[in-house]
Amino acid sequence: MLRRLYDGTLRLAEGPYALPALAAVAFVESSVFPIPPHVMIIPMVIAAPHRAWLIAVVCTLASVLGGVLGYWIGAELFQSVGQPVLDFYGKAEKFAEFQARFNEYGAWAVLMAGITPFPYKVITITSGATGLNFTVFLTASLMARAFIFFLLAGLLWKFGPPIRDFVERRFGLVTTAFFVLLIGGFAVVRLL
Repeated sequence: MLRRLYDGTLRLAEGPYALPALAAVAFVESSVFPIPPHVMIIPMVIAAPHRAWLIAVVCTLASVLGGVLGYWIGAELFQSVGQPVLDFYGKAEKFAEFQARFNEYGAWAVLMAGITPFPYKVITITSGATGLNFTVFLTASLMARAFIFFLLAGLLWKFGPPIRDFVERRFGLVTTAFFVLLIGGFAVVRLL
């Protein structure tokens, strides 16, 4: 089933309504959809390199708006569904501890999920459930999603079809390594 969903998403990328379809996929992926918009960016930029930056802008904005929906889902459904369940099982105090820890490092969690293959939707919903400052959430989401979509569009624009194979096979590894190096760099600077 997941393979059919993936293939269907790729077919959308090659159709006449590719840009609106990309926006829709990027939007729903940020809160519920399992297929990331990256799979649509690849054939779209390969087919029309002159539109690479427009594709990245549309994907970024739609993804961040979808993240706002995910944040809202976390905030509203947690209050109406999650909190009563925690109260019933006597786990509200444990959640309060998790909430404090998450919100302390929330911006980093949003950045990490927005850049790496970690499901961004998990962090958008968690951010809403824990009440992460919305401005922090929005800023980190915009930075992370713009970074990853513009990086992907830029690589495809510059290197074309040969990079497609590389990106599809190793994209998760490359972005995860970049994030580890970024955090490591901040840690080294902090120690100095």
